[in-house]
Amino acid sequence: MIGFVSRAFVIGIAGGTGSGKTTVTEAVIHAVGPQHVALLPLDNYYKDNSSLPFEERLELSYDHPDAFDLELFLQHIQQIVSGRAVSIPVYSFKEYTRTQETIEIQPAPVVVLEGIMLLVDAALRAEMNLKVFVDTDADVRFIRRLQRDLIERGRTVESVVKQYLEQVRPMHLSFVEPSKRYADVIIPHGGHNEEALAMLTARVRSLVPSEKVVQGGGWS
Repeated sequence: MIGFVSRAFVIGIAGGTGSGKTTVTEAVIHAVGPQHVALLPLDNYYKDNSSLPFEERLELSYDHPDAFDLELFLQHIQQIVSGRAVSIPVYSFKEYTRTQETIEIQPAPVVVLEGIMLLVDAALRAEMNLKVFVDTDADVRFIRRLQRDLIERGRTVESVVKQYLEQVRPMHLSFVEPSKRYADVIIPHGGHNEEALAMLTARVRSLVPSEKVVQGGGWS
């Protein structure tokens, strides 16, 4: 039986809103099989603002690093890398706060992190074996965000444009774009870059042997 390394391989997939992070993430998961991947999306870790009235939640900035519970996110990364299951929060983009639900994520040989601020925080970067930045033109990213927020999150065109101009774009230029310097791999044109995706998925596929065994609390 082929063994596995004692520590999971952690891949961070970062990039601006609407850049194609989810497409890249899905390609990685498909390459090795969902049973071999533990996915931790940073979007699930927005801070719990349930104590605030809904109107006040609307005024908060959700595109600043402080909007995320990075301490809990880091804790969960370390737990799942060590072979322990974690219960990640569920965030409602319609209510602008966490729900009462959680999702249990089991440990796996490959851990995928996805989110706009992944490469901003040094402590998070230190947990990653491979740091990927999905780079897509701003106009394409805005159109994708507009479509997503209208269809999936019940927003209006006016609210999406206002949030983009006042929060998303300035925070992207201040935090997300500069974090690209920390990436090991930059994928231009998002999920439509088939050559880059093929190289990335081949690298990830090589990490998962044909047979694995879990012993004790970790991979071995």
